[in-house]
Amino acid sequence: MTKGILGKKLGMTQVFTPEGLVIPVTVIEAGPCVVLQKKDLENDGYEAVQLGFSDKKANKAIKPELGHAKKAGTTPKRYIREFRGINLADYEIGQEVKADLFEVGEYVDVTGTSKGKGFAGVIKRWNQSTGPMSHGSRYHRGPGSMGSIQANRVPKGKRLPGHMGSETITIQNLEVVKIDAERNVILVKGSIPGPKNSYVNVKTTTKN
Repeated sequence: MTKGILGKKLGMTQVFTPEGLVIPVTVIEAGPCVVLQKKDLENDGYEAVQLGFSDKKANKAIKPELGHAKKAGTTPKRYIREFRGINLADYEIGQEVKADLFEVGEYVDVTGTSKGKGFAGVIKRWNQSTGPMSHGSRYHRGPGSMGSIQANRVPKGKRLPGHMGSETITIQNLEVVKIDAERNVILVKGSIPGPKNSYVNVKTTTKN
C-alpha cells in the first residue's frame, strides 16, 4: 500500500557512509501532518486520505477552512493534499502522521513546484540556438518562423517565449538515507524540485 506525508524543503547537505563515501541529501521537514478527512467509495467515489500541514492563523482562514479543521480537532492548515491507494483502516480523523512513517532504505517519490524563472525567451526556455551574432544579421535571439501563413494561427505546441518554471515536478525513486523522528526530518538522496521552504509531497515510489 502507498504511504504519504507532506513536508517542507529545508535545503541540501551531505552525509558520510561508514565507508567514507559522501552522499548529497535533501533535508525535508516531514510533518507532523493531521488527517483532516477520509474519503471512501460510498460518499466520494474514490478512496483517499486528506492530510494537512503547517498551521495557519485563524484570522487568516475563511469559515469553510475553520469548520473543516474543527471536525478534525485541529487548527487550519496552509498545505492540504490527498493521497490515494492508502489503507483507510490505518488512519483516523485527527490522527497525526510523522516522519517515522518511513524507514531508512525505502524509496520515495517527491513532488514539488519548481522555481519560477519569470518571462523567458526561446533560447533560455527551450534551449534553442542563437542566430548569427554579426552586426548585419539582424537575427540573434528570435523565436523563428511561425509556420504557414495559410494556417492563420500559431501551431499547437510551438515553442515560444513565455512563463518559465513554476511547474509541478515529481522526482522518482529517491532513497531515504536517514530519519530524525524527534525533529520530524527525512533526508533523501539527491535533489528535489522547488526553492527552500517550499512545500512538497513525499510518498512511496511507484517504480521500485
